[in-house]
Amino acid sequence: MSAQVQYIDVHRVLCSGPGDLGGVQALVDSGALRPADIVAVMGKTEGNGCVNDFTRDFAVTRWCDFLSPHLGCSPSEVGQRVALVMSGGTEGVLSPHFTVFSRRWVTAEPQKLGKRLVVGVAHTRDFLPEEIGRSAQIECTAVAVREAMHDASIADAADVHFVQIKCPLLTSTKVHAALQRGARPVTHDSYESMAYSRGASALGVALALGEIPPPVDAAALLSDWSLYSARASASAGIELEANVVIVLGEAEGAASPYRIAHTVMRDAVDAASVRRMLHAALELGGDGVSVLPGLVNLLAKAEASPDGQVRGARHTMLNDSDINATRHARAAVGAVLASVVGDTALYVSGGAEHQGPAGGGPVAAIVRVGPLGDAGLPAL
Repeated sequence: MSAQVQYIDVHRVLCSGPGDLGGVQALVDSGALRPADIVAVMGKTEGNGCVNDFTRDFAVTRWCDFLSPHLGCSPSEVGQRVALVMSGGTEGVLSPHFTVFSRRWVTAEPQKLGKRLVVGVAHTRDFLPEEIGRSAQIECTAVAVREAMHDASIADAADVHFVQIKCPLLTSTKVHAALQRGARPVTHDSYESMAYSRGASALGVALALGEIPPPVDAAALLSDWSLYSARASASAGIELEANVVIVLGEAEGAASPYRIAHTVMRDAVDAASVRRMLHAALELGGDGVSVLPGLVNLLAKAEASPDGQVRGARHTMLNDSDINATRHARAAVGAVLASVVGDTALYVSGGAEHQGPAGGGPVAAIVRVGPLGDAGLPAL
């Protein structure tokens, strides 16, 4: 019996800069990508990934201008139609790129190929400055994750493999405005606010997926590292006031030619866990030189361990006054992952507060397991 099923496609597109959508346009011109079907974009831009990283905002602006005529809306409205998540920082061997998710609902016979990739998106409301890094952000994020699961047709939280969130941060202007109203922000430090926002977002994911029990005390933020999500990835930026949520998982019957699996790196050099996940869950193996066949991308979180050690040896990432620890961590984990899969255009995001165990972080792999023509679905 025919039914409405999701047909997901994923393209990883290299770029020469945060505003370069030439590769995306080439996919459109070739007929491989229909802009109206784009539901989410995850980009890695070459800025510093810190408060003043305007490459993220520039990339979002370019995407909004690009998609506006295709979606029949103004550029300012695109962000409510497509989840645009830009993560700054491609230190070391990491290569700037965009991962583009498109979705069509098609009438077809439900597939009997097992679970396949599905995508769902949602947004929270805008947050007041004093709500960032506090209970309101945790709770609103949990609600949005559940909404994104519903959008992806995922009923069981166990089928969620990666939740990407873009969250806001505090600027001096926001802090001043809150203080003028008599409100008390969680911190006056804009860089520190990124950690609070990422952490609150991650705990919201953990709450939604049942990884931690309710209620969640906001006092645990950045203090109780036993509370974390094994599937959350949060990136903070100046380009938004709400949380944007992208849920990536699997569902029976989906017509996607892709699969997704996840694992958790216990520390920054835990390549073994990634290899086991690729082999056991996705039946992939690699020599660290050749790019793994079918691999679309690795999505990962990275952080400098807060105890100042990696496997008993002291690291200096937290003591560097010249380069932020998040930048060190991206470079280190990016190199480890690139050595496993033989590829450098990987989505590695820094700052993993409550995203995996302290010093580690979640990793997900998206793999193409069949040609686009499978299932007899209509062509683009």
